Amino acid sequence: MSAEQPLLRVVRGNPDDTELAVLTAVVAAIAAAPVQTDEPVVPSRWGAPQVRRPLRTGPGAWRYSFR
Repeated sequence: MSAEQPLLRVVRGNPDDTELAVLTAVVAAIAAAPVQTDEPVVPSRWGAPQVRRPLRTGPGAWRYSFR
């Protein structure tokens, strides 16, 4: 894209500055969104019960929360 061409161009209507700002924000958000792929998403195993230990309850249980 050359420097002379605008990124957005209004072809109908007469938007005010607020409407142009909203349009620009929406287009920028869509452009920054991650690209969808056809590959399945593999869930993280950190939440699996086999990985984490059961939580202790009772007095002093907070000491064991980081172990």
